[in-house]
Amino acid sequence: MPINFAVIGAAGYIAPRHLKAIRDVGGRVAAAVDPSDSVGILDSYGYDVRYFREIERFDRHLDKARRGLAEGRVDWVTVCSPNYLHDAHIRIALRNGANALCEKPIVINPWNLDGLEELEKETDRRVFTILQLRTHPQLIALRDRLRSAPSGRRHQVNLTYITSRGPWYHVSWKGVEEKSGGIATNIGIHLFDLLLWLFGAVKKSRVIMKGPSRMAGEMELADADVRWLLSVNNEDLPGDARERKRTTFRSITIDGEEVEFSEGFTELHTAVYRRTLDGQGFGISDARPSVELAHSLRSARLDSN
Repeated sequence: MPINFAVIGAAGYIAPRHLKAIRDVGGRVAAAVDPSDSVGILDSYGYDVRYFREIERFDRHLDKARRGLAEGRVDWVTVCSPNYLHDAHIRIALRNGANALCEKPIVINPWNLDGLEELEKETDRRVFTILQLRTHPQLIALRDRLRSAPSGRRHQVNLTYITSRGPWYHVSWKGVEEKSGGIATNIGIHLFDLLLWLFGAVKKSRVIMKGPSRMAGEMELADADVRWLLSVNNEDLPGDARERKRTTFRSITIDGEEVEFSEGFTELHTAVYRRTLDGQGFGISDARPSVELAHSLRSARLDSN
């Protein structure tokens, strides 16, 4: 029998990637919830998906299914709701006897991870997250090369990520730092996780630019010195990107050499789902370093020296 999934945030931007991944791994979308009823995409995954607009009715349905009072007991809950709701929605999953697979960031504030770890013990269920860059073939090969190189070398890294967003971004929950975690968390979390995964723990860091549209700083990691820039302002795009009418610019250079990983993104969510179901998912301990780093950058004072 297929594994039953329920999806929280089925009308959101990232939901289609999760829905596709569920289908790719042979799962079944049994239930979904979103306050927006623009969820016609669910018909592509079955005509028997139970849909709820209210999270309370969704919670009740999961509880009834767990008790055998409704069909379709849920094994996994996919959480792709707004960032500030992740903690609460993960808790709904665990308390209803399901594991949670949460879009990044798993939470905004690191202390919420402590509570989730306690709830994992209480419910004997697990929390996993989407750290999809760790499954990218080129990045895995890069990490292998870095690990096989002679020890003691400090790498010089430059990271630039510009992803254009219009005025809607700042009006939506994504533009509210308390709800999204700001630029560092909402835009940078997966790249910060990548840097920590490649070059080790943070020794010290400073923020040299901070605002609602862009953020920049420097970090000393265990094996690298990093300069980074994050932006949602299309005016920051390089000239060649504008000429090609591109809306996103992503660049990582290591010791002056560009790291190419622009292809292969469409299948990464499926790769994470597969390894999670195979018992190799990315849990709270994997996510914690980048959550702590993003929080510290968000809270840091501006250092212009």
